[in-house]
Formats: sequence, structure tokens, C-alpha cells
Amino acid sequence: MEFSEVLKKRYSCKKYDGRKVEKAKLEAILEAGRLAPTAKNLQEQHIYVLESEESLAAVDKVTPCRYGASTVLAVAFDKNNVFTYPGEKRDSGVEEATIVATHMILAAANEGVDSCWINFFNLDQLAEELKLPENEEILMIMDLGYAAQGAGPLENHGSRKELKETVSYL
Repeated sequence: MEFSEVLKKRYSCKKYDGRKVEKAKLEAILEAGRLAPTAKNLQEQHIYVLESEESLAAVDKVTPCRYGASTVLAVAFDKNNVFTYPGEKRDSGVEEATIVATHMILAAANEGVDSCWINFFNLDQLAEELKLPENEEILMIMDLGYAAQGAGPLENHGSRKELKETVSYL
């Protein structure tokens, strides 16, 4: 699919039919995340593929937003392996994990797999449920699967502000 079509067609799916994402498609999505750039090439991301009954139950315990997806990716990063920016107010952890997640969401759309970025959950509770290492922080979870019959983008999905409203040239 042309990249511009991927950008136009991708939406946050909120109703899945439960079909499992094929291994080759999942690998392509994960590979897109692996290829994402990171500050100083630290590659601090860690992706957890949640497909087992136990791991999906853990997700369901902390959020109502799995929407029947067969696969959920938990995108985390190693808090001890980040680049601290000048001024020491920010580091690369959230930024890098966001870039990785975005690459995977766009790769999913390119593979014909629907997705949804989920932040409606308690990060610490999910990390505890999944027994993640203490040095890792979850950025988000991503539902992956195939849209159920009748699912689609919100009515206002195509409504975008004009470029002049969101961009300033200085």
C-alpha cells in the first residue's frame, strides 16, 4: 500500500472479530518497531506480545479497551538505558517508545491489520500483572487484530484542521 494511503486509511479500531494476527504479519509489525530510530541508537524499547489467555486476562483486568483484539503489544522501555537531554528535564525513554509504537501502528495498517493505541489503564498495575522488570516502564498498549463487522472509524475521523491552523513559520 502507498504510504499516503496507509496514513489516510488507518484509524483506531474499537471492535475486533477475534481472529488471530498471522505470524508473518506480526513479525513484519515487530520488525518495523525494531527498525525505528532511537537517540544514540540505545534501542531501549522492549515489546511484549500478549496473546496467551493469561496475558490477555491481565490486560482485561486493567482496562476495558481490548475490544476483543486477539493480540496486544505492551510497549515498554528500559528507564536505566535512556539518553538525558541538555537541561536534564527530559530523557529519551517516552520519545523513543512512542516512535517505535508509531512505526508498528503504521506497519500494522500496511499489513491490513487494525490497531488501537491504548493509554486508558494503570501503567504500574499492568506492569505488576505482567511481572515486568522494575527497570522497565510501559508507555502504552496496542490492540492488534481485524475489525469486526460494522466497525470503522469515528464519524469525525476525516475531519482535520487546516494546515495553517496547526503550523507556524517563524
